This record gives sequence, structure tokens and C-alpha cells, in this order.
Amino acid sequence: MRLGLDADGVLTTTRSVRKRLDLEKPVEREVIEECLDIALQAPTGSNTQGWQWVFITDPEKKKVIADFYGANYDAYTNRPDQPSYGDDDPRTSQRPKIMDSSRYLREIFHEVPVMMIPCIQGAGRLDTGVPTFGQASAWGSLLPAVWSFMLALRERGLGSAWTTLHLPNEREVAELLGIPYDTVTQGGLFPIAYTKGTDFKLAKRLPGSSVSHWDEW
Repeated sequence: MRLGLDADGVLTTTRSVRKRLDLEKPVEREVIEECLDIALQAPTGSNTQGWQWVFITDPEKKKVIADFYGANYDAYTNRPDQPSYGDDDPRTSQRPKIMDSSRYLREIFHEVPVMMIPCIQGAGRLDTGVPTFGQASAWGSLLPAVWSFMLALRERGLGSAWTTLHLPNEREVAELLGIPYDTVTQGGLFPIAYTKGTDFKLAKRLPGSSVSHWDEW
């Protein structure tokens, strides 16, 4: 199924989908592979194409990964140093809804049809004092492709969400999936499912004028 959205429509309505993930509808492998082929057209530094993509459908492996995610989610959301914003800031008004949505994902993560872990290969471990240039180059060669993948999912009636809370257990997940931990860095954990309905709207965001700087900070 193709939604027929134009470029602006895809860009402005690709949301982090949690509560509207359809846990019952199977996701066809060929659809994921089609989205991946689109994602691989994204730019990558020096044309290195140092990305690898791990898709998980095995229920037992999904459960192990989801349990790591859940434990880290609980610890993270119970921290006393949560950021605070002004009463008129859209991030304040949206926080209860976002927290409710994220808690839902924490509970059902193991039930999603497919999990995806994008990886960086060839840049070494990125948690071992790699300087800013190396970090920016490595992540800049992966993140555009991941976002393109999410946009391609959206156009086909699927949704996802960018999560990172399994990464405190990156080594354990690497062992579970056979990912070479010493040479490959995991970039996130993504649920993939068809969405319940396709009518996603623009999100409430800060205006561009509040976060932009011209010629000086």
C-alpha cells in the first residue's frame, strides 16, 4: 500500500509511532527490503556505506531485547533530574501524552512484528574517546539513511520510533544477535509495524525563530 504523500507530507507527518502500532498485522519482509533499498540512497561520508542493518523477528530474541529496554527505561524515567521547561512551552504541555505513549511502548515492545537495529561498521567503537570529527562523520553517515528508512515506512503505511534505551546493554544484545561488538556500534532500536490509521498530523514544535541564529549565537 502506498499513501501517495508528497515530499512535504512525508516529512511533516512522519511521527514516532507507539500507541498506534498494529501488533497483529504481519509486516512483509519484501516491504522492509524495499524501504531499505530507498534508505541506502542516503548520503554517506566518502561513500563508505559503512552501515549494517539487523532485523529481528524471532520472538525469544525480541523478548530479551525488550526486557533490556524496559529495565533501562524504568531507570531513566525515574531519574530526579528530568528537564523542565516553561509553562507556555509546547514541550511542557505535551510531556504527559509523550510519557504515556512511551510507557505503552515499554510494555508492548516485545510484541512488535519487527525490531530493527542500524549499525555503524568501520568506524570502530564510538564510545572510546573518539573525537568530535570522528563522531560526527560516523553518525552523519548513518542517521540520514535511518531517517530515510522511517520516511519510506510512513509512505507505505508503517510506523516506527527512534529509541536508544537498549544501548546500556549493547554488548549483551550484540552477543545475542552475533553483532561483532568490538568493531560495530549499534545506533538505536526501532519497532516496525503497520499503523492503525494513517492520518498523522504536524507535531507541535518550537518556532524556528526561537532556535535559529544568524551570523552569531
